[in-house]
Amino acid sequence: MPSILLRLRFLAALAALSACNLPLTSAAPTPLAVPPSATNPPVATETPRPTETNTPQPSETASVTATLLPSETPSASPSPTFSFPQVTVNQQAHCRYGPAKAYLHAADLYPGDAGSVRGRFQYSGWLYVKFDKLNYFCWVAPSVVTVSGDVTTVRFTEPSLPGPSVLYAPPDWVSAAREGGKVVLTWAQVDMTEDDDRGYFLDLWVCQDGAYLWWTVALDNDTKTSYTVKDEAGCSAPSGGVLYAVEKHGYTRPKPIAWPAP
Repeated sequence: MPSILLRLRFLAALAALSACNLPLTSAAPTPLAVPPSATNPPVATETPRPTETNTPQPSETASVTATLLPSETPSASPSPTFSFPQVTVNQQAHCRYGPAKAYLHAADLYPGDAGSVRGRFQYSGWLYVKFDKLNYFCWVAPSVVTVSGDVTTVRFTEPSLPGPSVLYAPPDWVSAAREGGKVVLTWAQVDMTEDDDRGYFLDLWVCQDGAYLWWTVALDNDTKTSYTVKDEAGCSAPSGGVLYAVEKHGYTRPKPIAWPAP
C-alpha cells in the first residue's frame, strides 16, 4: 500500500509540473521595436581618393607670334588726276608778274606757245599759267590765249611780286589829298639808275560811279611822283592802296597810303 501511495503522489506532482509549461491562449505580445537611437548607424566607408599623379608641365618656350595672312582686299582704284585747262597763245603778247598790264614784264609770248592754267585772278580774269617753254609761272590776259578746258575749275590766286628789292627802298613818304570826287597822290622820289629805273606802281581800290574797283597804275620812270584818280562816295568798302618803287629786278616793299574819306 505504501508504494502505491507514493506512485500516485509522484504522478500528481508530474502533472502539476507539466501544467506550468503549457502556452497561454491569449495573443502573443508584439515584440518591442528597437528605438532608432539604439540602432548602430552604418559606418561610412571612406571613398578612396584617386592617387594624385604629377602631370609633367610643358617646359617654358618662347612665345610665337602668329603671322596673319593678308586678307584679300580689292585693289584700290587710282584717284582721277586733275586735268588743268590748256592754253595756246594766239598772238604776240607779254606774260607778266601780276594779273594786269601795269605789272612788270615777265616773258615774251608768241603764237603757238602752249601751257596749262594753274590759277586765275578774281578781279581781272587774268590767268596764271605755266608755259611749257618757261621754268616759272606768269600771268596772261585771257584775250591773248585760246583756252581748252574749264578755267572755273582752278582756284583764285593772288599775285606774288618779285622782291622786295635789296637795292632800293620805297618812297620816304606819300600823301593823298582830296579834291571833290578826286584824290591827288604825291610822294618822294626814289632815285634809281637809268638801267634799273622802272618807275612806280600803284595798287589801289577806289569807288567810281557806285562801283568798287581794283585799280592798278604803272608810272614808267622815277621822276613821275604824282597821280590823280577818281574816287567818290557811295561804296560799302573804303578806298585805299599802296605804292611801290619798281626796278628791273622787282618791287620795293609797299608804302601804305593814308586815304582821305569822301
